[in-house]
Amino acid sequence: MAQTRSIARSAGAVKIDGVLDDEIWKTALAIPIEYEWQPGDNVKPPVETTSWVAFDERHIYIAFDARDPEPGKIRAHLDDRDLPFMDDTVGFFLDPFNDGRRGFQFRINPLGVQMDATNSDVTGDEDWSWDAIWESRGKINHDGYVVEVAIPFSSLRFPRTSGPQTWGFMTMRDWPRSERHRMRSQYFDNKRGCLVCQFDKLSGLQGMEPGRNLEITPTLTGVRTDLRPDFPRGPWVKGDADPSVGVSVRWSVTPNVALNAAVNPDFSQVEADVAQLDVNNSFALFYPEKRPFFLEGADIFSTPFPLVFTRTVADPDWGAKVTGKEGRNAFGAFAARDNRTNILIPGYDGSDEDTLNVNSTEAVARYRADVGEGSSMGAVATLREGGDYRNGVIGVDGDIRLGKADRLRFHAVASDTRYPDAFARSHEQKTGSFGGSAFRLRYFRETRDWFWEARAETLSPGFRADSGFVTQVGTRFVRGGAYRTFNSNGKKKWYTTLGFGAFGDHTESTEGGKPAGGFDFPIDYQGPKQLSLSYNPSPNWDYYAGKTYRNMRHNFGMSVRPSGTVTLEMEGSVGGTVDYANARQADQLRIGPSLGLKLGRSLSATLSHSYQKLDVAERRLFTANLTEVRAVYYISSRMFVRAIAQFTNIDRNPALYTFSVPARTRQLFSQFLFSYKVNAQTVALMGYSDSARGDQTIDVTRTDRTFFVKLGYAWLP
Repeated sequence: MAQTRSIARSAGAVKIDGVLDDEIWKTALAIPIEYEWQPGDNVKPPVETTSWVAFDERHIYIAFDARDPEPGKIRAHLDDRDLPFMDDTVGFFLDPFNDGRRGFQFRINPLGVQMDATNSDVTGDEDWSWDAIWESRGKINHDGYVVEVAIPFSSLRFPRTSGPQTWGFMTMRDWPRSERHRMRSQYFDNKRGCLVCQFDKLSGLQGMEPGRNLEITPTLTGVRTDLRPDFPRGPWVKGDADPSVGVSVRWSVTPNVALNAAVNPDFSQVEADVAQLDVNNSFALFYPEKRPFFLEGADIFSTPFPLVFTRTVADPDWGAKVTGKEGRNAFGAFAARDNRTNILIPGYDGSDEDTLNVNSTEAVARYRADVGEGSSMGAVATLREGGDYRNGVIGVDGDIRLGKADRLRFHAVASDTRYPDAFARSHEQKTGSFGGSAFRLRYFRETRDWFWEARAETLSPGFRADSGFVTQVGTRFVRGGAYRTFNSNGKKKWYTTLGFGAFGDHTESTEGGKPAGGFDFPIDYQGPKQLSLSYNPSPNWDYYAGKTYRNMRHNFGMSVRPSGTVTLEMEGSVGGTVDYANARQADQLRIGPSLGLKLGRSLSATLSHSYQKLDVAERRLFTANLTEVRAVYYISSRMFVRAIAQFTNIDRNPALYTFSVPARTRQLFSQFLFSYKVNAQTVALMGYSDSARGDQTIDVTRTDRTFFVKLGYAWLP
């Protein structure tokens, strides 16, 4: 059972410096972290940790004294925010609405590097893309380390009331050594399938002033791109400098409702996407959203079918968004005007992508109501249109808690679409207006020891969700299975956890036939040195272009972190597959090793490689290699320089293709970046990137080069 702790408002200045010498900590509420939940099950932790909580009219303050018997083994590195997951960390959760559904998570490493996220029991998501403005400092000492944190109430959402409030609250600590020990300040019932719903309570919060609730972020960006039109030997043509001034505004209309607006926004993203091999794929690859404007309140827009995928908004002139919660009602809406209308066209065999030569307006509205104890009902509507193009979607969804660990989720959606006639004919789509529908029903149970699920969904051939990421339609799909986990519960055994599962799925066309599906039998092991091993034999049948292919694949993975310095990982698959380019049986080997290094406190590097080969009729069709190197040197917790290089090398046998292909493809992307961040919004960035390509007749030669600078300042009047 959750317990309630009372807290009183404090007075006096607090200096966030990682030293517990302020008067406020003498009267603050002390909360010991006295339960290990992994690998142990609510057992006494191997190390001692005490946390303290206090507040005044502007901030909530949290401090930690994390004792360590061997301080020299503390894992702590300078890093960008939201990255040092494998370091020692302390942290806490806040549930300001005390509804047991959604919480804010804050974690800090011993050097004060920040990580923040939102956690939702409704969707099951842990979203690390959310960023707040807050202050933290950490210091390592001879007993362990100390962390101090100040969270402005203006960075949070909480109920509108003048009386005392009660919030959900929990503190935690991660202590990674041979095993990763994870600890909490409260007992957790592992037979309940929720996190936020079990938080302890913090009562007595009152008189909080969220400030002026206004954040104005003007940005200045400058970009110049030089091209080589006469490739490969032609001269460089110097591009024009393209300066741009924009402004973003975030206004908390109330403590729990936020309005975001951006005029001529800088939606450029200097963080290079993780490289992926795009060979022998029939469906579009997914890349996550990283732009701050769209990340505000992103969890509210989450739905069982991915109907909202904001990377469809590619080059907007303006954007506006409102998100919030009033009582049991959560809501969100955004609109944007886009200069580039990218279209993802789904099908049964695969998906296609193209761009319409029109500007478009996109609008999304989302509503969700809390119902009963841990359940919710929601609705969503999206509209995207420009010129002769239109796509609209409307749907309802629900998440029903059936018991401590059982949930039932459903989603029913309808769409209406019209493509321009020439575009429709070129992609073999219907002309004129056409409609479609989709429905999903999923039951699952999740505890510490067991997970099982049963799921069914149908998407009609005419269903389109152009504001989202739906790559396959015209399907009927069913899936079911179970997974059993055995835990060492902190006892000295040869394993930390063992897992065994069995799952099966079947897909067929809504028009009949075209069967596909298979089985998965995952086996997972976790043990000393943070070693993880996985193996999944997967007999399956694939359908493509009028034919069913029966294949057997063996999927495997490994990761180990023997110290705070080295991380080794590898994943891969071997077995039968489909040659999607030529519609025939094939054999594939895919393997992806990676090496991560932390050299001292300041230097980190990652070397990763993706290798893929495909054989048809016992002859090699292609061999593909993709190598990525990332190196970052942290001058301080706010300042770093980074270099990235991504090299793709594909060799093909043109004689085995049914169409013309180059025998060799070489592509190189490089980027150099200097970054200074005062907080998530006040930044100074300068960088350079270029691309190069080559083939069997041309050496790898640069095709373009770009210089960029960005200055952003978060002004809180």
